[in-house]
Amino acid sequence: MRLLKVDPTGRFSLTEDLTDNERLKYAILSHTWSKNNNEEATFDDLVKGTGKAKPGYRKISLCAEQAIRDGICYIWVDTCCINKSNNSVELQHAINSMFRWYRDSEKCYVYLEDVPGLGTNTDGQSHHAPWELSFRNSRWFSRGWTLQELIAPKAIDFFSKDWSLLGSKSSLERQISEITNIPVPALRESCLDGFSITERISWGERRQTKYEEDKVYSLLGMCSVYMPLNYGEGKDYAFQRLYDEIDRVHKGKLLNYSINHTR
Repeated sequence: MRLLKVDPTGRFSLTEDLTDNERLKYAILSHTWSKNNNEEATFDDLVKGTGKAKPGYRKISLCAEQAIRDGICYIWVDTCCINKSNNSVELQHAINSMFRWYRDSEKCYVYLEDVPGLGTNTDGQSHHAPWELSFRNSRWFSRGWTLQELIAPKAIDFFSKDWSLLGSKSSLERQISEITNIPVPALRESCLDGFSITERISWGERRQTKYEEDKVYSLLGMCSVYMPLNYGEGKDYAFQRLYDEIDRVHKGKLLNYSINHTR
């Protein structure tokens, strides 16, 4: 796991690839990638000192500045902290570790680029906060990878396009539950033992990913399993491998187990 070390001015630089024994407190960014991936600042950009003119560089800077305000000296951002050029070994490790990395973060910052700042009224309806309809319709809630990024972290703060604080996962849990159909108890703790595998998978059914296999791979941490990635295998075969691994690890105990929860 590589992190960005942030200095008091908000500037940042890549660390070496850390081992699991090197425990550092870090904040983590959750966001939606640009539809044109070339707009995102990459690992190579940070190594070479380039990419500062890319639109995606701004959200890394905003994340770094927020971390300093919160007394955190390290951040993790998926666009630039994974070296994807080493035969995908690091990418495989990152995807299988992602749920744990979000869970172990001190803070998760969700950047909603399509939600206007506080005080910007887009609907003219007084019964909503000015930004709430945009919040409910944000692309972030429709993406596959952001499901685990919502569930895993203990503490999440949501920020608008201009990096205004909209609220936390706890203060917005009612709205988030209504948007996602995820029960409030599942939002309150990253331990999902009280929810069946079937329930967990159902939370991602309407979410979209760029590659069809990622609809499955984005559920690995949610299902407490690990498996190799095989892009090109297709969603159906990937789901079959996922269910086989769930059955091997959990002996079928969690597949349909469910208890009633109060929303």
